[in-house]
Amino acid sequence: MRARPFDVVQLDGLESLPGPGTLRWTPLRRPFGLTAFGMNAYHADTVGQDVVEEHTESSLGHEEVYVVLAGRATFKLGDEEHDAPVGTLVVIRDSSVLRHAVAAEAGTTVLAVGGKPGVHEISAWEYSFAAYGYLKEGKRERGLEVIREGLAERGGDDPRLLYDLACFESLAGNREEAISNLLRAVETDDRYRGYAATDKDLEAIRDDPRFPR
Repeated sequence: MRARPFDVVQLDGLESLPGPGTLRWTPLRRPFGLTAFGMNAYHADTVGQDVVEEHTESSLGHEEVYVVLAGRATFKLGDEEHDAPVGTLVVIRDSSVLRHAVAAEAGTTVLAVGGKPGVHEISAWEYSFAAYGYLKEGKRERGLEVIREGLAERGGDDPRLLYDLACFESLAGNREEAISNLLRAVETDDRYRGYAATDKDLEAIRDDPRFPR
Protein backbone atom coordinates (compact mmCIF):
# COMPACT_ATOMS: atom_id res chain seq x y z
CA MET A 1 0.00 0.00 0.00
CA ARG A 2 1.30 3.42 -0.92
CA ALA A 3 2.14 5.62 2.09
CA ARG A 4 0.04 8.73 2.62
CA PRO A 5 1.78 11.93 1.46
CA PHE A 6 1.29 13.52 4.90
CA ASP A 7 0.08 12.89 8.45
CA VAL A 8 -1.63 15.20 10.94
CA VAL A 9 -1.43 13.91 14.52
CA GLN A 10 -1.53 15.05 18.13
CA LEU A 11 1.81 14.75 19.94
CA ASP A 12 0.23 13.39 23.14
CA GLY A 13 -1.43 10.62 21.13
CA LEU A 14 1.89 9.10 20.06
CA GLU A 15 3.79 6.36 21.89
CA SER A 16 6.35 7.56 24.45
CA LEU A 17 9.10 5.49 26.05
CA PRO A 18 11.52 5.72 28.98
CA GLY A 19 14.98 6.87 27.92
CA PRO A 20 18.33 7.08 29.72
CA GLY A 21 18.18 8.44 33.28
CA THR A 22 14.89 10.28 33.90
CA LEU A 23 14.29 11.05 30.22
CA ARG A 24 10.87 10.32 28.70
CA TRP A 25 10.88 10.51 24.92
CA THR A 26 8.46 10.32 22.01
CA PRO A 27 10.05 9.01 18.79
CA LEU A 28 8.95 11.17 15.86
CA ARG A 29 11.28 10.29 12.99
CA ARG A 30 10.87 6.51 13.07
CA PRO A 31 7.06 6.13 13.22
CA PHE A 32 6.62 8.40 10.19
CA GLY A 33 9.51 6.98 8.17
CA LEU A 34 11.34 10.30 7.87
CA THR A 35 14.87 10.06 6.47
CA ALA A 36 15.99 13.69 6.01
CA PHE A 37 16.60 14.47 9.70
CA GLY A 38 16.27 13.13 13.23
CA MET A 39 13.32 14.33 15.31
CA ASN A 40 12.09 13.45 18.81
CA ALA A 41 10.11 14.99 21.66
CA TYR A 42 10.86 14.83 25.39
CA HIS A 43 8.32 15.34 28.17
CA ALA A 44 8.70 15.84 31.92
CA ASP A 45 5.92 15.32 34.44
CA THR A 46 7.97 16.73 37.33
CA VAL A 47 10.34 19.63 37.96
CA GLY A 48 13.99 18.59 37.62
CA GLN A 49 13.28 15.71 35.23
CA ASP A 50 15.56 15.53 32.18
CA VAL A 51 14.19 16.86 28.90
CA VAL A 52 17.58 16.62 27.17
CA GLU A 53 20.16 14.09 28.41
CA GLU A 54 23.67 15.43 29.02
CA HIS A 55 25.71 14.79 25.87
CA THR A 56 27.63 16.23 22.94
CA GLU A 57 27.21 15.40 19.26
CA SER A 58 30.96 15.17 18.66
CA SER A 59 30.93 11.55 17.50
CA LEU A 60 28.17 12.23 14.95
CA GLY A 61 28.92 15.83 13.99
CA HIS A 62 25.23 16.74 14.19
CA GLU A 63 23.65 20.15 14.40
CA GLU A 64 20.66 20.33 16.77
CA VAL A 65 17.69 22.58 17.44
CA TYR A 66 15.55 22.31 20.58
CA VAL A 67 12.14 23.96 20.82
CA VAL A 68 10.29 24.34 24.13
CA LEU A 69 6.70 23.47 23.22
CA ALA A 70 5.21 23.61 26.71
CA GLY A 71 6.25 24.58 30.22
CA ARG A 72 9.73 25.90 30.95
CA ALA A 73 13.20 24.33 30.79
CA THR A 74 16.63 25.18 32.10
CA PHE A 75 19.36 24.53 29.54
CA LYS A 76 23.04 24.18 30.36
CA LEU A 77 25.24 24.76 27.31
CA GLY A 78 28.90 24.37 28.15
CA ASP A 79 29.41 26.62 31.20
CA GLU A 80 26.36 28.76 30.49
CA GLU A 81 22.87 28.29 31.93
CA HIS A 82 19.82 29.59 30.08
CA ASP A 83 16.20 29.95 31.12
CA ALA A 84 13.96 28.62 28.32
CA PRO A 85 10.24 29.39 28.63
CA VAL A 86 7.70 28.05 26.16
CA GLY A 87 8.52 29.15 22.60
CA THR A 88 12.29 29.19 23.14
CA LEU A 89 14.56 27.80 20.42
CA VAL A 90 18.02 26.56 21.35
CA VAL A 91 20.16 26.22 18.22
CA ILE A 92 23.47 24.37 18.54
CA ARG A 93 25.73 24.40 15.49
CA ASP A 94 28.92 23.25 17.23
CA SER A 95 28.66 19.50 17.84
CA SER A 96 31.24 19.63 20.66
CA VAL A 97 29.05 21.77 22.95
CA LEU A 98 28.05 19.84 26.09
CA ARG A 99 24.30 20.20 26.49
CA HIS A 100 21.73 19.25 29.12
CA ALA A 101 18.25 20.46 30.04
CA VAL A 102 15.82 19.81 32.88
CA ALA A 103 12.22 20.84 33.39
CA ALA A 104 11.73 24.03 35.39
CA GLU A 105 7.96 23.44 35.38
CA ALA A 106 5.90 20.25 35.50
CA GLY A 107 4.49 19.38 32.07
CA THR A 108 7.47 20.69 30.10
CA THR A 109 7.83 19.35 26.54
CA VAL A 110 10.87 19.89 24.31
CA LEU A 111 11.08 19.09 20.59
CA ALA A 112 14.52 18.12 19.24
CA VAL A 113 15.50 18.19 15.55
CA GLY A 114 18.98 17.34 14.33
CA GLY A 115 21.15 16.02 11.57
CA LYS A 116 24.55 16.02 9.95
CA PRO A 117 25.20 19.12 7.85
CA GLY A 118 24.70 18.31 4.19
CA VAL A 119 23.37 14.77 4.65
CA HIS A 120 21.33 12.83 7.17
CA GLU A 121 22.08 9.29 8.29
CA ILE A 122 19.79 7.63 10.83
CA SER A 123 21.72 7.17 14.07
CA ALA A 124 22.03 3.78 15.74
CA TRP A 125 21.14 5.31 19.12
CA GLU A 126 17.54 5.84 17.97
CA TYR A 127 17.05 2.11 17.71
CA SER A 128 18.92 1.52 20.98
CA PHE A 129 16.81 4.06 22.90
CA ALA A 130 13.60 2.51 21.58
CA ALA A 131 14.74 -1.07 22.19
CA TYR A 132 15.77 -0.44 25.79
CA GLY A 133 12.63 1.64 26.37
CA TYR A 134 10.54 -1.37 25.39
CA LEU A 135 12.72 -3.59 27.59
CA LYS A 136 12.06 -1.32 30.60
CA GLU A 137 8.34 -1.70 29.91
CA GLY A 138 8.60 -5.49 29.79
CA LYS A 139 8.29 -5.69 26.00
CA ARG A 140 11.53 -7.52 25.19
CA GLU A 141 10.35 -8.99 21.90
CA ARG A 142 9.30 -5.58 20.61
CA GLY A 143 12.73 -4.26 21.59
CA LEU A 144 14.39 -7.05 19.65
CA GLU A 145 12.29 -6.19 16.61
CA VAL A 146 13.55 -2.60 16.74
CA ILE A 147 17.20 -3.69 16.99
CA ARG A 148 16.81 -6.04 14.04
CA GLU A 149 15.03 -3.30 12.09
CA GLY A 150 18.00 -1.03 12.72
CA LEU A 151 20.51 -3.67 11.68
CA ALA A 152 18.59 -4.30 8.46
CA GLU A 153 18.52 -0.59 7.63
CA ARG A 154 22.21 -0.08 8.49
CA GLY A 155 23.58 -3.04 6.53
CA GLY A 156 23.65 -5.65 9.30
CA ASP A 157 27.06 -4.82 10.75
CA ASP A 158 26.51 -1.79 12.98
CA PRO A 159 28.59 -2.50 16.12
CA ARG A 160 26.30 -0.69 18.56
CA LEU A 161 23.23 -2.60 17.42
CA LEU A 162 25.10 -5.91 17.33
CA TYR A 163 26.20 -5.21 20.90
CA ASP A 164 22.63 -4.35 21.93
CA LEU A 165 21.42 -7.57 20.31
CA ALA A 166 24.03 -9.51 22.29
CA CYS A 167 22.80 -7.90 25.51
CA PHE A 168 19.16 -8.72 24.76
CA GLU A 169 20.02 -12.34 23.92
CA SER A 170 22.14 -12.64 27.06
CA LEU A 171 19.28 -11.38 29.23
CA ALA A 172 17.02 -13.98 27.60
CA GLY A 173 19.50 -16.79 28.27
CA ASN A 174 20.31 -17.32 24.58
CA ARG A 175 24.04 -17.92 25.07
CA GLU A 176 25.06 -18.83 21.51
CA GLU A 177 23.24 -15.92 19.91
CA ALA A 178 24.61 -13.52 22.54
CA ILE A 179 28.23 -14.63 22.12
CA SER A 180 27.99 -14.61 18.33
CA ASN A 181 26.66 -11.05 18.17
CA LEU A 182 29.06 -9.79 20.83
CA LEU A 183 32.06 -11.16 18.92
CA ARG A 184 30.79 -9.54 15.72
CA ALA A 185 30.40 -6.19 17.52
CA VAL A 186 33.94 -6.36 18.94
CA GLU A 187 35.38 -7.40 15.57
CA THR A 188 33.74 -4.38 13.94
CA ASP A 189 34.66 -1.91 16.69
CA ASP A 190 37.09 -2.94 19.43
CA ARG A 191 35.71 -0.32 21.85
CA TYR A 192 32.90 -2.75 22.62
CA ARG A 193 35.41 -5.12 24.20
CA GLY A 194 35.86 -2.56 26.97
CA TYR A 195 32.13 -1.93 27.31
CA ALA A 196 31.49 -5.66 27.64
CA ALA A 197 33.91 -6.00 30.55
CA THR A 198 31.52 -4.40 33.06
CA ASP A 199 28.11 -4.57 31.37
CA LYS A 200 25.64 -6.29 33.72
CA ASP A 201 23.45 -7.28 30.77
CA LEU A 202 26.21 -9.68 29.69
CA GLU A 203 26.69 -11.29 33.11
CA ALA A 204 25.05 -14.54 32.00
CA ILE A 205 27.71 -15.19 29.33
CA ARG A 206 30.80 -13.77 31.03
CA ASP A 207 32.01 -17.25 32.02
CA ASP A 208 32.06 -18.40 28.39
CA PRO A 209 35.66 -18.99 27.21
CA ARG A 210 34.83 -17.16 23.97
CA PHE A 211 33.86 -13.97 25.85
CA PRO A 212 36.15 -11.13 24.61
CA ARG A 213 38.61 -10.21 27.38
